[in-house]
Amino acid sequence: MTCLYRIKNIAVQPALPRSANPRLKRLAMAALLCAAAGAAAAQGYPDRMIKLVVPFPPGGPTDVASRIIGQKMSEGLKQQVVVENRPGASGMIGAEAVAKSPADGYTLMMLATPALLFPHLSNAKNTDLFKELAPIGSAYDLPIVMVVNPQKMPDVNGLQDLIAKAKAQPGMLDYTSAGNASFGHLSTELLKNLGQFDIRHVPYKGSAPAMQDLLGGTVPMMFSDMIAALPHIKAGKLRPIAVGSAKRVAFTPDVKTVAEQGFAGFDAVAWGGLMAPAGTPKPVIDRLNKELQAVLADKDVQAKLLGAGTIAAYASPEKMKARMQEDYDRWGKVIRDNGIKSD
Repeated sequence: MTCLYRIKNIAVQPALPRSANPRLKRLAMAALLCAAAGAAAAQGYPDRMIKLVVPFPPGGPTDVASRIIGQKMSEGLKQQVVVENRPGASGMIGAEAVAKSPADGYTLMMLATPALLFPHLSNAKNTDLFKELAPIGSAYDLPIVMVVNPQKMPDVNGLQDLIAKAKAQPGMLDYTSAGNASFGHLSTELLKNLGQFDIRHVPYKGSAPAMQDLLGGTVPMMFSDMIAALPHIKAGKLRPIAVGSAKRVAFTPDVKTVAEQGFAGFDAVAWGGLMAPAGTPKPVIDRLNKELQAVLADKDVQAKLLGAGTIAAYASPEKMKARMQEDYDRWGKVIRDNGIKSD
């Protein structure tokens, strides 16, 4: 057993019988020392700036949500929370940097769905998010919405209209996404499997160029994140025909879910949550979790997140870990079944 903190002026007297196995005595002593060290470390936490690593470029959904949440957490923690973008390898570069940081609560990461699913797409040895990082709590949901260019698809007002059109022209309609293995790509492929229709994937390198060509009519449809699509929906340049979440969303309350349009149980939501290096003392995790929970309950924060196309969605570390495993397994199957590879 290892302990990451030195202990000063802490007297620990484990109550073990003299006849106890010497090795058990040492393990018990080490456990007590580490527990005491964690409590001592958390007592003065935080006493300096906290770095929040966003493993994606500036301006994207994870970055926007992280800055809103981090800024508000600074107030409760009484220390600055500074966002640092470390993009690359669908989030794995940032994840590796955080996993190798001291487990002291001063380097955190905002996990997002692409990083969670990347190991399914790469044969390289990646950071094990389940073993090398520890959940602090889920932070936000990022709904996705199926949108069409109304000039190119004037007769498509709902999901069944799209499916009927696709079946009448099998393999002739195109859809775009932010790239191979992006969440929009995976969600559309799952929908194709369930609805037994065929449309062709035209991947782009990023949401911005995909959206640009969707607006220009080069491709007629896309399962997009709300942050990218919402301004164009409000402007009337795109028509929303279905949302991927299990329930309707406040941004587009009149738009039915995929589940409401013939696919019961369909639920496709990208999301994000705070993580720390594995081994971070529980009192530190608890403090961060408490602040995260308070921030996400704040009405102003909720409004800012909604304005950015995301939804405040707190969950405990235990529930976050369970959601990670569920999504890892479910979307991993979609990747395997459809032979999906990353760019």
